[in-house]
Amino acid sequence: MYRQGAAIAFVILLSCHVNDRSDVSWAAYRGDQGCSGYSTLDQINKENVKDLDVAWIYHTGDASEGNRSTIQCNPIIVNDMMYVTSPKLKLIALDPANGKEIWKFDPFPDGNASGVNRGVTYWEEGNDRRIFFSAGPYLYSINADSGKLINDFGEKGKVDLRNGLGRDPEKLAVWATSPGVVYEDILIQGTALNEGYDAAPGFVRAYDVHDGKVIWTFHTIPQPGEYGYDTWDENAYKEVGGTNSWAGMSIDQKRGLVFIPTGSPAFDFYGGNRKGENLFGNCLIALDVRTGERKWHYQLVHHDLWDYDLPAPPVLVTVSTKDGDVDAVVQVTKMGMAFLFNRETGEPIFPIEERPVPASDLVGEVTWPTQPFPTKPLPFVRHEYSWSTVTDISEEAHSSVIKKLENSRIGPIYTPPSTAGSVQFPGTRGGAEWGGASVDPATGILYVNANEVPMLFRMKAIDQTDDESLFMKGKKIFALNNCTTCHGADRSGVANAPSLLDLSKRLSKSGVHDIVKAGKGQMPAFPNLSEEEFEALMKFLFDESNLLPDEGRRGDENETITRYVHEGWNVLTDQDGYPGVKPPWGTLNAIDLNKGEFVWQIPLGEF
Repeated sequence: MYRQGAAIAFVILLSCHVNDRSDVSWAAYRGDQGCSGYSTLDQINKENVKDLDVAWIYHTGDASEGNRSTIQCNPIIVNDMMYVTSPKLKLIALDPANGKEIWKFDPFPDGNASGVNRGVTYWEEGNDRRIFFSAGPYLYSINADSGKLINDFGEKGKVDLRNGLGRDPEKLAVWATSPGVVYEDILIQGTALNEGYDAAPGFVRAYDVHDGKVIWTFHTIPQPGEYGYDTWDENAYKEVGGTNSWAGMSIDQKRGLVFIPTGSPAFDFYGGNRKGENLFGNCLIALDVRTGERKWHYQLVHHDLWDYDLPAPPVLVTVSTKDGDVDAVVQVTKMGMAFLFNRETGEPIFPIEERPVPASDLVGEVTWPTQPFPTKPLPFVRHEYSWSTVTDISEEAHSSVIKKLENSRIGPIYTPPSTAGSVQFPGTRGGAEWGGASVDPATGILYVNANEVPMLFRMKAIDQTDDESLFMKGKKIFALNNCTTCHGADRSGVANAPSLLDLSKRLSKSGVHDIVKAGKGQMPAFPNLSEEEFEALMKFLFDESNLLPDEGRRGDENETITRYVHEGWNVLTDQDGYPGVKPPWGTLNAIDLNKGEFVWQIPLGEF
């Protein structure tokens, strides 16, 4: 790691001739509007890759302290420039030949950047060339040549993604991690959200690229009278959030269709307040780009209780079947499955079966009784965690994991969350991730890397009574706003999130208030909290209570518990931090989409 901060490296092949090609640009996120992640360039190959050398390095200079700072951007090269975003979400134009900075746009001049950005969108018409990118709650329109805001777009060059969602925008946390897609003069943009009980709805909007006005809105949580409204509780549309498209989209230019993958309804792991299938959560949706009209959809997880968002843009491909060539769209998932559909009709290319799954025992929860499984291709990860799959890399590792599993549930995929603890396998970081899959259009072979990492989730009931101290109200706010998923129920920190114990020794109340209100780094903002709720939260975070940690009013046996939270994103590991399952913990897969069969599968990583 470079001390100067995050860096972008560019490599060249020494002593090599550059072929005369017209397709040397990478003008869209993941290469093209079909998100193929594929290039026809063959200058670099297995024989000469060893001869690669560094041509230039550009330091963004804004990496944060610790290990929570990343460049997740897939740069685009178009207009004779390379466009990238930095860890603190600066938009930068570089000369791709030498790495020299041409211009830089900083949406956070006060330095208070939060979130991640995975790419930008390019659009041009004559001499009008624009970059669209998101930072904080705003979607910006930037002159691609100069880096200046285009003031005719929205409010002085930006539109607020919180507007138009049917709720108070000042109380919503909405941003975008992945870039939008363009069709003619239309920009379709998805969003990322806080995934707690107060999450915003994840409606998909189409904007006019010239002035930023909304052309159409697709309600991913259907409103009364709309298709899918009856797949929810009657009033869920007023309160439930999520079902957002954060992973990116793909466009069929010929048919004028945009393919939109969606995430789970919020809260991710308990759905007692959203009974039903919950359309359009966890769906692949095909919309008419010009009107936003739904052409077809397919739900890949019913009533999600596992945070099995569709994690990557769908990929457009043409496959050869017994009935001839078919233009198809393939969606890879966290469950390690690839679903393949006819682009025009939404009919599965290979049959999909609804299979029974285990039921939940959480109070108020009604698990959907079946989940869809494609018959082809077979899953590219394992689908069951059992005693025979517990890690065996050493006796100590095996014993360590067995001890952690005491009283916990293990079993097949879709084993529901429980208060005793349930192993989720593949976990929320399993299967395919946001990097997605790539397809060779000449062969129809899909390439996807996958994780096989178990998670151990324990659910915790939250008493809904109002008869409690300010400290206990703060504790409940901490839980219900999904803070436990990153910082842990005991505030000791999970994964890359810091511990919040002994907070008063490091930060002031005002400093914590500002971070929670505006977000920082990869932590989202929580503008939904009132000042009274902030006061209660500060009481809890700064341990200002005469009560012992587990004291407070308890509900009696007749009181109905209506909310659960989980105690953190806990990866099930051994004593040394290795995954608690027999290897392989990751694989690279090649799948022939014409036949729905594996070409090969190799392990990734090492012990």
